[in-house]
This record gives sequence, C-alpha cells and structure tokens, in this order.
Amino acid sequence: MSGPRAYSSVIQDLLRDKRLPPLGPGTPNEDARAQLMGLTNESVLAPHSIQDKNMAAACRAGLWLHQNYVDEAHTISQDIETPTGSYWHGLVHRREPDFSNSKYWFRRVGVHPVFEPLCAAAAELARDEMHSSVAFLKTQTAWDPFAFIDLCEAVERGRSPSEMLCRRIQLREWELLFDYCWRAAAGAEAA
Repeated sequence: MSGPRAYSSVIQDLLRDKRLPPLGPGTPNEDARAQLMGLTNESVLAPHSIQDKNMAAACRAGLWLHQNYVDEAHTISQDIETPTGSYWHGLVHRREPDFSNSKYWFRRVGVHPVFEPLCAAAAELARDEMHSSVAFLKTQTAWDPFAFIDLCEAVERGRSPSEMLCRRIQLREWELLFDYCWRAAAGAEAA
C-alpha cells in the first residue's frame, strides 16, 4: 500500500479530515468543492504521470465520494467501464442508499484485489462486536460485498445496531480501494 504520504499535496489536503464517512449520502463538504472542481486526472497523480486513465478517474470519483458528493462520484464512476469503476459505482449506490442497485454493480466487479485485505480488516474491526448481524465478518474467508450491503441495509432499517462498525469498515474499504487505484494510475513510477 502506498499510503497518504505518497499522494500529492492536493490529495493529502482533501484527506486531512479524518471523519468516518456516513452510511448514507451525508452532507457534501462545501469547503472542499473548489478543490474537487479543480481536480483533473493529471493533478490527482502529480508529480507522477498517468499510466492508467481509468484508474486516475477512479481516484477522482473516490475523492468526490470521500467528501460526500455522491452525485458527482456517481457521474465519474459510471463512465469507468472496468471492474474497479463498477466497484466505485457500487459504493455510490450503497451510500445513496440504493441497495439493490449496489448489488447489481458489485456483480459486475467480480473478485477484486482489495477484497482480501478488506476481509481481514473487517474481521479485525468486528472482533469485539457481539450482535449476531455481524457474526459473518468474523468467520468469512473471503470478502462478501453482498453480505456487507445487507448489513448496511439492516442498519439503515433499524435491524442492526452496528452503524459505527459499518462506518469503520466502509472507511477502510475506501482507503484500500483508493490506494489500489492511485498505485495503478501511477504505475511503476509510484513503486
């Protein structure tokens, strides 16, 4: 993983706020709008050159989503016709919340490289949680995005008290996916 220190100062500034993302759409961070509007694929990767345009666009989608601009993240991610683009698209729909549409996009993802570290991270985060709705997180051997969507829906509908756990997992998921995209966009230059 590259981590925030490898990112451009623009990205580091946008990630400075360490708040947990809401499970729903949240309130857009108006203080970040001007920076987000000025983002280009090139500025996301600076000082590196772009090795993969789709992954650079995926980084932009992720940054908009991180600042709770669900519509803007949706617009960018729906134009990335790759499994990773579908992943961002699925995250957007999970946050709207449009759970069935999120599942549609996750079916298009298949098995993504971030699933393995996400599965381990979710198990660690859920270790001390006692509610039965999160038991699968402790025992699954592969990340199941559909089960996590169901858990987020259960929280939304008041059937699970595990909102904070879901938010922590969602943040870790965002971090893993963003870093994966950034490294792929920058290619060997970032290694």
